[in-house]
Amino acid sequence: MSQVTEQTIQKDDYSLHLFDTKKFKTNTIVLKFTRPLKRENITERALLPFVLQKGSEKYPTERALRQQLDELYGAKFSIYGGKKGENHIVTFILDIPNEKFIKDEETLTKEGLQFLSEVLTKPKAKNQAFDETLVEKEKDTLKSKIQSIIDEKMQYANMRLIDEMCEDEAFGIHAHGYLDDLPQLDGKSLYETYQQMITEDRLDVYVVGDFDNDQMEKDIEENLSFSRNPQASIYRSESILPKKVETITEKQKIQQAKLHMGFRTGVQFADDNFPALQVFNGIFGGYPHSKLFLNVREKHSLAYYAASRFESNKGLLFVFSGIAPDKYDQAREIIEAQHQAISEGEITDKEIDQTKKAITNQLKETLDRSTGIIDLFHQQVIGGKSEDPQAIAKAIQSVTKEDVIAVSKQIELDTVYFLTAENGGEEA
Repeated sequence: MSQVTEQTIQKDDYSLHLFDTKKFKTNTIVLKFTRPLKRENITERALLPFVLQKGSEKYPTERALRQQLDELYGAKFSIYGGKKGENHIVTFILDIPNEKFIKDEETLTKEGLQFLSEVLTKPKAKNQAFDETLVEKEKDTLKSKIQSIIDEKMQYANMRLIDEMCEDEAFGIHAHGYLDDLPQLDGKSLYETYQQMITEDRLDVYVVGDFDNDQMEKDIEENLSFSRNPQASIYRSESILPKKVETITEKQKIQQAKLHMGFRTGVQFADDNFPALQVFNGIFGGYPHSKLFLNVREKHSLAYYAASRFESNKGLLFVFSGIAPDKYDQAREIIEAQHQAISEGEITDKEIDQTKKAITNQLKETLDRSTGIIDLFHQQVIGGKSEDPQAIAKAIQSVTKEDVIAVSKQIELDTVYFLTAENGGEEA
């Protein structure tokens, strides 16, 4: 396990996280703007990344912006939105070659920071409003993205499961926004949301690369500073226990049905039994050696796919399976039987060892990417618990069979969502 050292510097209006490592030939600079999920502004926040990437005052077109990235030795830049737990995060990423490895180049990092500052603080806008033509064009882009989720039935079934399971919870809010909101959005309303984001959101700045920490801190202060008055903080929700199991069936013109199930774990990232939940999920449905894959898919041939994953900031676990429309009862019974088997201790040493190795290998792969390092440590910011990778790996290795059984027994089924065929699967 490679050593990763984080230096966190708390500024008045943002947190700076520096990772000085010789592993990479680039410097990766990431800004994460975070605030609690709210239904009233989520579509504007989902739209912002599309608009901000299309130009700025200095680079008025997407082509001009991309040409500047070429001038920065082919630097890579992107902006995207997403949610962690009940928080929405807008992320800016610049991956730029390290000037240490370029002859006669001394200012590349500063130029990269200036580029970030330009795109972030001087967008293509006039009179406190984004360009309407640009906004309308990117509304169509977002509309297509939302529509693609609806058309991709596995994603759609997962979305609908969460809609039903978390109907009265912020986690149920769609991170990609809503089609119904788009007609009302304009350049002025979007600019107001943008100003709120850069001024009031919690801001974490991450830098990973081979650099001097003091110099990098100074460069960021000089080249990436703007007026802020932070108001938002990270929201950590309490785990909820299900009152009763809800079953929802929906019919469409499809051939392959989707059986998706949502469980409440009562376990979140900062909890002591979180490593046990990770091992449970790996044995249950997280890997090709898992019980769901081997029994539901391979042994009984009931599913085209069968897997599980957990939401570490909300205390949820989801099972996804694609089945023939007439196999609902059998598939659900066998999926629930795998959970029951773990609760009753039907776990082999081989399953535990395979799962621990798989989790550890995933952690190692994460640390081999600069963005992986950032995601790992930002998860700790959101989750409210700091641990270095060695401690994380040690905690996984320390999980016992009894720990897995105990966490399995507290996991409860909450919602079953079944998307099936209108006509027995005869129509595509």
